[in-house]
Amino acid sequence: MKRKKRSKEIETDIKYTHEVRVRFNDCDPLSIVWHGIYITYFEEGREAFGRTHGISYLHVKDNDYVTPIVNSNCDHKLPLKYGDVATVETIYVDSQAAKMIFRYNVYNQNKELVCVGETTQVFLDMEGNMSLSIPEFFLDWKRKVGLL
Repeated sequence: MKRKKRSKEIETDIKYTHEVRVRFNDCDPLSIVWHGIYITYFEEGREAFGRTHGISYLHVKDNDYVTPIVNSNCDHKLPLKYGDVATVETIYVDSQAAKMIFRYNVYNQNKELVCVGETTQVFLDMEGNMSLSIPEFFLDWKRKVGLL
């Protein structure tokens, strides 16, 4: 079943590609990447995206917010194996709501799509209160990258 795209969410061309080497401890007894590790690969891609595009976790924290994940999904297409070098493409999905959405495409060294996924993060202030409006620093970032 194909998922409908929400009308207020638009995939952008703001993306970053990051390589990860499959580690021994990423694999199950069959020597393939355990399914839960792909979320870690998404995290690595998201952190690299943030450092590159000026919206890192430290930047968010410096503005007195944190952004916990409230939703994640992952669809597996092909396995990765110990020693493979995977490429994680992280794509920012713009939303009018006070949240950050990222989509991920993970490719093996043969450029075959092995996994796709998405994560959604919300903004909490340092007391743990969820922001219902987009924080000013994030609006500034959206202006800087040409989304506003």
